[in-house]
Parts: sequence; structure tokens; C-alpha cells
Amino acid sequence: MVKQPETGTLKAFNFDAILEHIPELKLLDCDTESLSFDTPIDSSDITPDLWVHMVMVIEKAYHDFDGFVILHGSDTMSYSAAALSFMLENLSKPVIFTGSQLPIGDLRTDAKENLITSIQLAALQENGKPVITEVGLYFEYKLYRGNRTTKINAAHFEAFNSLNYPPLAQSGVSLEVSKSLLWRPKKGKKTVFHKKMDAQIGVLKLFPGINSSFVHAVLRTQGLKALVLETYGAGNAPTSDWFLSALSKAVKNGLIVVNVTQCSGGSVLMGQYETSMALENIQLINGKDISTEAALAKLMYLLGSGVSTDSFKTIYETSLRGEMQ
Repeated sequence: MVKQPETGTLKAFNFDAILEHIPELKLLDCDTESLSFDTPIDSSDITPDLWVHMVMVIEKAYHDFDGFVILHGSDTMSYSAAALSFMLENLSKPVIFTGSQLPIGDLRTDAKENLITSIQLAALQENGKPVITEVGLYFEYKLYRGNRTTKINAAHFEAFNSLNYPPLAQSGVSLEVSKSLLWRPKKGKKTVFHKKMDAQIGVLKLFPGINSSFVHAVLRTQGLKALVLETYGAGNAPTSDWFLSALSKAVKNGLIVVNVTQCSGGSVLMGQYETSMALENIQLINGKDISTEAALAKLMYLLGSGVSTDSFKTIYETSLRGEMQ
């Protein structure tokens, strides 16, 4: 976005005038081209259909460019980065999400550094090949694995964090890439562009005092195929008979339920405590250390891919793009 000096309101940024705002781009050791969607949206309005649109744009231009930078509003950037990490299978080039907390025309904007370094990361090569071959999210001097991120702050420049996986790269006087942490494509396998995401899913966050009528209403939602259950701590939940009975019945009726922790960091350890033993017996999927954003995206991706009921749990509990340990 760019701020209108006369009114102080924000409007969509015109990339044709980018060099007026960031003349430093002329110093980059690479050529860049830009594409803007006809109708820019606030990131709060992002949908799976728009993720498909992004994938189609990348697919069409995949062989013409060495890397891609996606400018995206910060509010839902982690969701989009996670979604594209699954939709772009066996990437051989970088796809870097970035944005800013302040508009690009603002005196103290963080947009310039975020954009310049993201382009540098997308263009980074070694022996003629891209250094990064996955979906990343760059913000405030750090590159994270896209499907490991969560927006943690709405007021500071350090808006994102990846509490369960270290940064892939850090920007200081020089760009320092931790190559041992990077995700690598399978040798001999082509990049696959997936375009089917099934959004018939939901999220249920547990809280003290949660009642039977509310839980039953969620579990009986028409068309619901899968549910992310945000539990306490290391995957713990109430042991009330009504709660466990409702979950058990839903799972037996075909509902897929993934157990993820409400905590910003850490992992689900089903069976470690008595309060999670029952969830393990019900055959809930162990979300391990996956984030809620990635858990949702992975469900949409696997449901859209038509994974069978028999193998769903096994595949979900397997790391597909480095999203979980």
C-alpha cells in the first residue's frame, strides 16, 4: 500500500512507479519484472481461489524466471505461504513472500528493506543453481520457512516468528544462509503445481468452560470434512465424558480431527499426559509441532488431492514440505 499525502488514506501501490520509491532497486545484480492483479485486495479477503491464482501465475512463468517474490498483506501472509508450500510440490526455485508493517511511502517504512532483500534471496545462486528451493517468508532481516511462520505482532516490525524452526537466512552486513536448514527437492522429480484445495474444514479452540452445545454445533456443521482442534499445552483436552464421546462419534462418522497445540511454540505429545491419552485412543491425528496456519493448509491440500481415508492419518503425520518434525 501507499499513503496519500493529502488525505492520509491508503491505496494500492502502482508498481510502474516503484523506482520512484525504491531507487536502490537499480543497484540489484538481477533483472526484475512485476505483475499486479487487476483488483488488489486487503489480505483479510484472501481465499483458496486466490492461492490457485498465484500458483497459476507462477506455473505460467516458471521457466522464464529464476525466482519469485510475492508481495502480500501481513495479516494472512502465513496462511498463504503455508498453502503455496503444499501447492508447489518439488520446487526447484525460490518463492519468497514479503510485505511491510508501514506503507511504502511512509518515512519509516520497512517495505524497502523487505522487498530489496527478498529479491536478492530470490535471485541468489550458487554454481548456476538457486540456493533456496522452497516457499519462504522474509520479514525484518530474517527468512523463514513459509509453512513454519505465525504473525505474532501487529505493531512491531518483527511481525513474524518461527518458533519451532530456525530462520533459513539472516540479513546483516551480509546475507547469511543456513544451508543445512534448507528444504531440498527430490532429485529427478518435476515441479508439480496443485490447484485443488478443499476448504470444508474448521478450527475449534478449546477454552475453560467450553460447553456441550457449542462443541456439538461445530462437529455437526453441514459439509464439515476436517477439523483442527487447538488443545492445551502438549495436546491436552478435557476428559469430560460428553466431550470425548462427541469427538469419538464424529471421528467414527468420518470427520478428520487434527490435534495441534494452542502454544506458539512446542509440540503435541499425545499420550504423555492422561488428559491426551483419550485423544490418542480416539485416533485423532497428531499435529506434532505444526502451526495452525500450516495445519489448515495441509488439510485443504490433502482433501483436495483426494487422499484416501485409510492413508490420511499416516500421510498427514508425515512431513511433506518441512512443516513438521
